[in-house]
Formats: sequence, C-alpha cells, structure tokens
Amino acid sequence: MKREIPPHNPDLAKAERRKSKRFPVVVPVEVVWRGPDGVSVKEEALAKQVNAQGGLLQMKAYPEVGTRVELTNFLSAEAAQARVLALRRSKEGAVLGVAVELVVPSEAFWGVNFQLKKTNAQLFKLEQALLSGGVDLRVLRDFRDAVDYVRTTAGAVQKWQELQLQGRGADQARSLLLGERIRHTAFLSEELAADLDSGEVNLGTKGIAELYRAVEKLYQRLGVVLEHRGTKYQLARKT
Repeated sequence: MKREIPPHNPDLAKAERRKSKRFPVVVPVEVVWRGPDGVSVKEEALAKQVNAQGGLLQMKAYPEVGTRVELTNFLSAEAAQARVLALRRSKEGAVLGVAVELVVPSEAFWGVNFQLKKTNAQLFKLEQALLSGGVDLRVLRDFRDAVDYVRTTAGAVQKWQELQLQGRGADQARSLLLGERIRHTAFLSEELAADLDSGEVNLGTKGIAELYRAVEKLYQRLGVVLEHRGTKYQLARKT
C-alpha cells in the first residue's frame, strides 16, 4: 500500500551525490524491499534517468529513504542491490521519482540502451576534440556520419524496447533501422563515386574487387524488387 508522503526535507536532495551524468532511458525494473513491519514489498517501476551509480525510478508505492532494495531488470533478468537516496518532488510536493544508488556501480545493469547513450556522449566529446585538433574535414565528415548512424541505431533500440513494453510489434523500429541502413549505404556510395572520380580509388585499392562484386549483386537484387513493383524506371527518371 502507498504510505503517507512525509513533509518535504531539503536534506534529502543533499543526500544524493551525482557522480556522473545520467542518461534518459526506459528500463522496466522490479523493486523488492522490506517495509517497517518486516513484510516484503514488491513493486514494478520504470527507470527513466540512469548512470553507472544508480538512477531515478518512477513507481506508485515507494520505500523510505535509506531502505535497502533489490532491483531486477525485466529485460535482462539481471539483479542488483541498491539503497534509496531521496524522493524527487515537484514544487507542489508530489513525488516524481525515487533516486536509488547501486551498492556496486554497474554500467551493464541498465542494459544496452544506457550503454549506447553513454557511448554517444563520449563520441560527441571525441568529435569536439577532433574539430579543435584541426583534423582533415573529410575525415571529420566520415566520423560524423558514423556517429550519426550509431545514434540512429540507439534510437531504434530504445523504440523497440518501448514497443516491447507496450506489447506491440517491433516492425516500426525495424523499419527505422532498415531505412537508416539504406540511407547510409547511399551516402557511402556517393562518397566512393567521388573518390573514384578524383582517382583516390583505383585498381590498386585494397578491396576494390570485393566491392565490385557486392555492388553488382546488390544492383541485380534491387532491380528484381523494383521491377516487381513497377517502380524501377520511375526511380531512374527521377535521378
């Protein structure tokens, strides 16, 4: 049962020591703890902002500050011990979330979505370092495209998890991934065409024969798909 909300205590905010940046995620977890009467309480929650040290949980019933809890990630079935640091409140005093700290910090507990977002942040810092270091603009452009591809993939993974939680199919996320793969392949093709025109890619370039066979196979299969749908020549006229 939901207990009475204690008066706002400004010291609770000081109890939470943010050791690293939190990232927005959607991770379903089970929270188990013992109430003041010693009875075990089990509650479902959603982790919305996390880092390796802990996170912010949204839940209907919640334990008291200082309580030791056991968290179980519904997606991975991995368990971890944590303690309640503070209750996050709105200006009106409503509880917005429960801040918890993992007893043993872990970057794996929150799952792949958190790890991808953290990697994205690290890649952004690397991009800024490359930019300030005077890296060749073409190299920087390739790096940015690769990072953008990772970010899009991370977004599709998060979308897939959200759809899974809602009991819906993952077709939308899969479509997003396929569309991004096609866009990325088209971009690389344009870049390679420019390299061929400039003479940077020639018969002596490593992998050129394998690339030719792969492109030829892809062209043939695309032709079959587009002819089947009657769109091949319409697309050709547009280009």
